[in-house]
Amino acid sequence: MSARAGRAVLAFVRLGRPQFLAGGFVLYGLGAALAALAGSAIDRRRYVWGQLAVTAVQLMTHYCNDYFDLAADQANATPTRWSGGSRVLPDGGLPAVVALWAAVVLAGVALAAAVVLVRAAGAPAGTVPLLLVMLFLAWEYSAPPLRLHSRGLGELTTAVVVTLSTPLFAFYLQAGQFSPLPFLAVLPLCAFQFAMLLAIEFPDAAGDATAGKRTLVVRLGAPRAAILHQLAMAAAYLTLPLLVVLGLPPIVAIAAAAPAPLAAWQAWQMRQGLWREQAGWEKLGFSAVVVLIGSAACELAAVLWAIRRGA
Repeated sequence: MSARAGRAVLAFVRLGRPQFLAGGFVLYGLGAALAALAGSAIDRRRYVWGQLAVTAVQLMTHYCNDYFDLAADQANATPTRWSGGSRVLPDGGLPAVVALWAAVVLAGVALAAAVVLVRAAGAPAGTVPLLLVMLFLAWEYSAPPLRLHSRGLGELTTAVVVTLSTPLFAFYLQAGQFSPLPFLAVLPLCAFQFAMLLAIEFPDAAGDATAGKRTLVVRLGAPRAAILHQLAMAAAYLTLPLLVVLGLPPIVAIAAAAPAPLAAWQAWQMRQGLWREQAGWEKLGFSAVVVLIGSAACELAAVLWAIRRGA
């Protein structure tokens, strides 16, 4: 392989932002583990094909976003490791059309995996429709005509696709039906995802506004968005007792609260106005990601412990 081809391959990998894929594995594993806790036997074929579908949707979203958000990324003078896209397209690493075609192919891979799930792995009939909903919302997050991230719906859409639909998809594949348990387990994670999106939008706000990408930080203004971030974080923890009353195993609720010290630090820093300081954006983004993935991983560990204890 020539040096030029090697650089193109590395740029293509960077374009997919693989550093964000870990969350998809943790959340998918959480959904399957909750199905096992509810009494379902884990079908390995469904698990593997389902994970392939979820990862393909996640990668599709990354390539799709970089293509349709190119103008905003070009206008962004303050990207971080967590925001501003992969920087491959604005830096001229690859033609923009490569991202679009990669997204289309990955959408096809996700659909093919869903068909295999139903036809060869015996997955329930709702598998394909559920995946289609995930694909549609993920695509329309940044793509026209809806461009949900510019209608004040992007943050909520991401929470629905990533932290709600991914565990539900895994649960449904194994259990063949829905139950309140996965909904109760992921509601705090949805709040963390919502807050994380706000935290990583502060560095992008100026470029987004210039390009007409109207995220909640742009629409509300940074001070109000910072307050909304704190409210979302507080809601995630304050609702845990109610979720336990409604049926969430206490051990899972305790696990979800494990990263609370870091979340409290982040909320305090936000209250102190760290969102105003460019030097603090990297720190805020990193801590927001760790709170989300850490909480999901702690929940997964608690569910696996409960399964083993009940075996």
